[in-house]
Amino acid sequence: MKILVPVKRVVDYNVKVRVKADNSGVDLANVKMSMNPFCEIAVEEAVRLKEKGVASEVVVVSIGSNAAQEQLRTALALGADRAVLVESNEELGSLAVAKLLKAVVDKEQPQLVILGKQAIDSDNNQTGQMIAALSGFAQGTFASKVEVNGDSVNVTREIDGGLQTVALKLPAIVTTDLRLNEPRYASLPNIMKAKKKPLDVLTPAALGVSTASSVKVLKVEAPAARSAGIKVKSVAELVEKLKNEAKVI
Repeated sequence: MKILVPVKRVVDYNVKVRVKADNSGVDLANVKMSMNPFCEIAVEEAVRLKEKGVASEVVVVSIGSNAAQEQLRTALALGADRAVLVESNEELGSLAVAKLLKAVVDKEQPQLVILGKQAIDSDNNQTGQMIAALSGFAQGTFASKVEVNGDSVNVTREIDGGLQTVALKLPAIVTTDLRLNEPRYASLPNIMKAKKKPLDVLTPAALGVSTASSVKVLKVEAPAARSAGIKVKSVAELVEKLKNEAKVI
């Protein structure tokens, strides 16, 4: 079995994001970048399936600038076998990314695609579902457990009411939730080995995909600062303020 794992380069989750002075977007100058945390979970799950003997090859793919090779090398150090970069310097929306990944799926012919349920920069939670729709593959989203059985995969999903288990016929798309696993740290020997693993660079044009977007960002603003809270001396005073000032009861 071949597993394809899309990964995304995002602002590190420890970094406080700043908006550009002209409100055109997020300031990425001199900002630490890393692999999207949900993508790390997807890579870990694919590597674990390979270690169990379920998968024979793990291929990681990223879409973005040449700098995304850093995150692909990290995924290779974590245990992936080879990498593919679809190089593009454009700001791509979820649909454009899904179309590009669908083209990579057609090229690589994986039996399973595992990706993070969302990226922490845009928080759209759309790409996995769009790939499934474009490819016609079965999908299991928000996975907290993945079990491959022959030509099917059982995915335990986290839903509002608890857990739901679905059986999907392969090939399938699985998006990962936080509780699926805990990603490992790359060891120094594996980091060195990752430098020699194959990394192919493609372009949207080579894949025959148009990345023209129908969505335009008009303005990006930081959230409004929260006003300071107040302390009350009694429940009666709290109720009075909720009723007469906040007008929520």
